[in-house]
Amino acid sequence: MVSLAEGKLLWTPSEDFKRASHMARYLDWLARERGLTFADYEALWRWSVHDLEAFWDSICGYFDIRFHSPYERVLASRDMPGARWFPGATLNYAEHVFRNETAEKPAILFASETRALQEISWRELKRQVACLAQALRGMGVKPGDKVAAYMPNIPETIVAFLATISIGAVWSLCAADVGKVAAEDRFKQIEPKVLVAVDGYRYGGKDYDRSDIVRDLSANIPGLGNLIMVPALRDSVKLDSAVPVHDFRALTAGGAKLDISAVPFDHPLWIVYSSGTTGLPKPIVRGHGGIVLEGMKLTTLHNNIGADDIFHWYTSSGWIMWNSQVGGLLAGATIAIYDGSPAVPDLGRIWRFVEEARVTFFGCGAAFFTNCMKAGVEPAKIADLSRLRGLGSTGSPLAAEAYEWIYDKVRSDIWLTPISGGTDFAGAFVAGCALLPVYSGEMQCRCLGAKVEAYDEAGQPLIDEVGELVCSAPMPSMPLGLLNDPGGKRYRDSYFDLYPGVWRHGDWIKITSRGGAIIYGRSDATINRHGIRMGSSEIYRIVEDIPEVLDSLVIDLEYLGQEPHMALFVVLRNGVQLDTGLAERIKQNIRTDARLGMCRIPCCRSTRYRAPSPEKRWKCRSRNCCSGNRSKKWRMPRPWPIPRASTGLRDLHPSSSLAGRRRSPAEVGFIHRPFMPRKRSGSRQLTCKSPLDLSSPAAK
Repeated sequence: MVSLAEGKLLWTPSEDFKRASHMARYLDWLARERGLTFADYEALWRWSVHDLEAFWDSICGYFDIRFHSPYERVLASRDMPGARWFPGATLNYAEHVFRNETAEKPAILFASETRALQEISWRELKRQVACLAQALRGMGVKPGDKVAAYMPNIPETIVAFLATISIGAVWSLCAADVGKVAAEDRFKQIEPKVLVAVDGYRYGGKDYDRSDIVRDLSANIPGLGNLIMVPALRDSVKLDSAVPVHDFRALTAGGAKLDISAVPFDHPLWIVYSSGTTGLPKPIVRGHGGIVLEGMKLTTLHNNIGADDIFHWYTSSGWIMWNSQVGGLLAGATIAIYDGSPAVPDLGRIWRFVEEARVTFFGCGAAFFTNCMKAGVEPAKIADLSRLRGLGSTGSPLAAEAYEWIYDKVRSDIWLTPISGGTDFAGAFVAGCALLPVYSGEMQCRCLGAKVEAYDEAGQPLIDEVGELVCSAPMPSMPLGLLNDPGGKRYRDSYFDLYPGVWRHGDWIKITSRGGAIIYGRSDATINRHGIRMGSSEIYRIVEDIPEVLDSLVIDLEYLGQEPHMALFVVLRNGVQLDTGLAERIKQNIRTDARLGMCRIPCCRSTRYRAPSPEKRWKCRSRNCCSGNRSKKWRMPRPWPIPRASTGLRDLHPSSSLAGRRRSPAEVGFIHRPFMPRKRSGSRQLTCKSPLDLSSPAAK
């Protein structure tokens, strides 16, 4: 297998493939209904981001969005943050799901480590949703109230979601593999009226009982009135709970009429969480209308998924791709979900599920494809993938070598369409287009309606150079705001601090001259584990809750084509040894594969540092470590790490930059003396207030 370089042409759509695509149908509709014609996708994209009102109005027309009351105008205010979309319009996400009801195919296909493939019809899904919605109303849930869920990726979670939003209540989901502290940090902020929870789950052949955590959540969440239990490990739902406990099975038995409430376009739909380096996880609020429009556009136009498709994205319920997977119902597709480890009994399990469920579009985190490649898996030999026509990837950059492996071991004529977006705005900034060719290591296009650019330090757009990923025009799916954020300060500080009025996403990106995009990893201090963003503060809160641990520090290292590595350093109480038992307990608590090492943490005060640009290397030449020994430098193995700023910088701070060229070595050491950050020329650069020899332009 000959190694591929970035930018090599791998696939070109046939004329039949292009003509049958939803993007081509949309172009035909624009010409027929709006009198608009475009020479190519690039021209279409430019129109979509420069005439926002006309573009998003066309999306409403093309997808026949059902408004119960009409909108006064498309965009009442273009301010970011604070854009006002479709004032006066009312609708409901759930209504746009169930308008696709049909008896000709199932709504959901499902399998897990404990359950063989089964299907749920549209009629059955609607019946269960109607029954649960009726029960929620009986518990006093009204529009605007919050319903939280501590659930895995199973059909009951989708039922609870659709029932919640059908009555105008606000949904918030936390995966059942998240620990008690992390779940409480989320749910205490939103104070849900009802909690839907599972008693446990199976992963990797092992059962995980969550009853104790659910009991603690029911006692510690302020304002909680009722607990709905979904039995998974046992038949009984008996639980010593501080609130009344209901059996999910009993609530969804019988019959009821689904009564869907129309709500304003910007009525809260769900709350998701994204974390930074300080404070509690950010509760991000999204509206019904923006998610319906973005979901329709991304699923149908960019992923080319329609009513004839079976759509599977392997995901946890704690990842924003769970929301995207459920969004397949908006397009009328059958969604196929799998709950369990992708490596049990072996890495061929998900590929075999794709065959069993007759999947036509399959997506997964980039790490899954990389793991299959390393393990020597040959999907085409272990599963019939003849029905599969589209393959998606996200979560981290997909290396050119993985592109090569897919075309060599999956199918040579597959349409590979990696996307990049995230939890923060529940959509994609860059994605695929069935009209365009595929180049190794490169995403095909910037999404329609998303004015994505690569900015330099002065806020100027770049082509064929790496810069900050920004979106310089509003999108309907951007957050309504953060919960409990008076005046919107935390929201502005999170996304609009560096370029006022422009969304800074926190990734390094290069826009190619042919209109594609290459993502090079995080540019801020947020940790990204297989697409799930977390803040270092979340890890610190959990680790330092362990009595033996006095202090801790986490550093996240990312590589192209290799698994990321997160190193955790701990300071232990006097007399405590870091034995295997303690190490395993710490890892169990934070649910990660962090490697633990003994090292005193340098007591330096700092604020978060963002590398000034991915082209500039940062290294520290500290002469002594805290214990008086000479510091050892870490040299990264090839391939060299992607551009990335240091993470885990808080009151106790090792200075390490992981920013560097892909093929240039980056050395990581520790800063042991105080230094102060300052802003210069519109970017966060570092000025050192000590005689340390720092070979960084930012320190001069």
